Amino acid sequence: MATKIRLQRHGRKGYAFYPIVVADSRAPRDGKFIERIGSYNPNTNPATINLDFDRALYWIEVGALPTDTVRSILSKEGVMLMKHLRAGVKKGAFNEDEAQRRFNAWKDAKDKKEKAFEAKQAAKQAEEDKARFDAEVEKNRLKGESVAKKKAEKLAAEEAAAKADLQEEVAESEAAESAAE
Repeated sequence: MATKIRLQRHGRKGYAFYPIVVADSRAPRDGKFIERIGSYNPNTNPATINLDFDRALYWIEVGALPTDTVRSILSKEGVMLMKHLRAGVKKGAFNEDEAQRRFNAWKDAKDKKEKAFEAKQAAKQAEEDKARFDAEVEKNRLKGESVAKKKAEKLAAEEAAAKADLQEEVAESEAAESAAE
C-alpha cells in the first residue's frame, strides 16, 4: 500500500483550511485517511501550521511520500532536515547527539530570523502609525487655522456692520437734531 502525506480541503469557498493527513494514495482527496498529523491555514498572516513533529517524522521515515506542498511545509518545520540527519546517524557519519545539536542550531537560527522579521514588521507598522498620526495632527492644525481665520473674518464683518449701523444711527440722530433746530 503506497501512503501519501497530503492536504485535505475543508472550509467554505474562498476560505479554505487544510488538515495534513496520511492516506492511501488511492483514496480520494477528502476521503478516508489513516492519520491526521497536523493542519495548515493559509488565511492567516503568516500562515498557521500545526504539526505533530514526531508522527510526521515517523511517517516520512517509513516511506510515506509527501505531496509538493506538504514537502514544503515539512521542510519549513524541520521534519525533512531531521530525516536527513537521522540518515547520517544510521550511516555512521556522526552520532545522535551531533544530529540533535545541528537540528537545534538550525531551529535557533530559524527562530532568530523570524523574530527579527517580526520586529522589523512591528517597527515598520509603528513608523506608519506615527506618520499617520503626524499627518492627522497637521491636518487638524490647518483646519483649526482656517476655522479661526473664518471666525476672525466673520467677527470683523460683524464689527464693520455694527460700526456702519452706529455711524448710520449717529448720522440719523444728527439729522434729527439739525431738523429739530
